[in-house]
Amino acid sequence: MIEKVAPKGERVAKWMARAGLCSRREAERWIADGRVKVDGKTIDTPGITVLEPQQIEVDGKQLSTPEAPRIWRYHKPPGLVTTHKDEKGRPTVFDKMPDHLPRVISVGRLDLNTEGLLLMTNDGGLARQLELPKTGWKRRYRVRVYGSVEPSRLEKLKDGITIDGVRYSSIEAKMEKRTTANAWLQITLTEGKNREIRRVLEHLGFKVNRLIRTDYGPFKLGDLTRGAVKEVSRRHMREHLYQLETGEDGAPKKRSTKGWAKAKKKPAKRKAGTLDKKTPKRTGKKAAKKPARKAPRRK
Repeated sequence: MIEKVAPKGERVAKWMARAGLCSRREAERWIADGRVKVDGKTIDTPGITVLEPQQIEVDGKQLSTPEAPRIWRYHKPPGLVTTHKDEKGRPTVFDKMPDHLPRVISVGRLDLNTEGLLLMTNDGGLARQLELPKTGWKRRYRVRVYGSVEPSRLEKLKDGITIDGVRYSSIEAKMEKRTTANAWLQITLTEGKNREIRRVLEHLGFKVNRLIRTDYGPFKLGDLTRGAVKEVSRRHMREHLYQLETGEDGAPKKRSTKGWAKAKKKPAKRKAGTLDKKTPKRTGKKAAKKPARKAPRRK
């Protein structure tokens, strides 16, 4: 007798995040607030598993099937808040998104006065995954500070630093160039805690007057103009994201390539009679021998 295997589903919060409504943490808060129904019944726990998104209603609207994950690069200008709604009524990055974009979520945040690269995605689970330091992705910034800077003081940041009880892990800081009154630094880190760069440099006595993020892992700001949005190609996503997936504990793990772009092309076949560069030369008895040179005949 063949045992029937029950079909596997996904948790409600994960469906909501994948649909781009919110992050998984926000989904859990929405569920606690009674905004979510499954099969017509209001739920109060995110642990419920469902087979189809159509079983879920959020604020009275049925959840649609999540689209394939997509990512956009956005050049955030200074003066915008990285949040969907601001209590003080300040403009947000989401107010500036083009109308043709679906509902998107930011990968992490940038401070009000920080500018540069901010990643956007339509998949809340992916956004959470890419924020984790466990990915090992480096965030690079160009920082302008007022006053003279001693490179020896920057070198000490490699060992990490503790400020007001908060521990900041290793930071790479290099001098880029100097002007009459300011200095440009290049800062690289993997954590990205709230206002980390500003707090660390201010602790060292440097006043930050401009902060620009140029890289987020494999994604670069490049020549993207201020305020511009550009989608990352499927090929680029496949190269850097297909091995990552968010587990229940939020840690990245291996994932299959299903759902991403087509598999890489197979290497071209070698033509008969040609030798592959990687093929080692034959040695020993089976190695080809050159014919011996015959001695000239005596007349």
